[in-house]
Amino acid sequence: KRYPDGTQEIVFPDHTVKCLYSGGFEETFFPDGTIVKVEKNGDKLVVFSNGQKEFHTAQFKRREYPDGTIKTVYCNGRQETKYLSGRVRIKDEEGNIILDKK
Repeated sequence: KRYPDGTQEIVFPDHTVKCLYSGGFEETFFPDGTIVKVEKNGDKLVVFSNGQKEFHTAQFKRREYPDGTIKTVYCNGRQETKYLSGRVRIKDEEGNIILDKK
């Protein structure tokens, strides 16, 4: 479907719906409840049906879990995990623990 404001709506055979807005913003709705939003600059937000959220930018990927844990993976491979309890764990690009502050 094409709307007068320039918005396009595409419905795929598996019932996935993709909306392309005139400003360059995209939204995709999957049958399992997952939603993917893509900004004009390429930043992406994925909202999973289980409550997890994932942010993708050129610099990092970050996943937020329903329990409050936030895991960030940077483009150089470094990983940082922050727990709701305040604990912070940082790993280098090879997976070696650099810091584990409780």
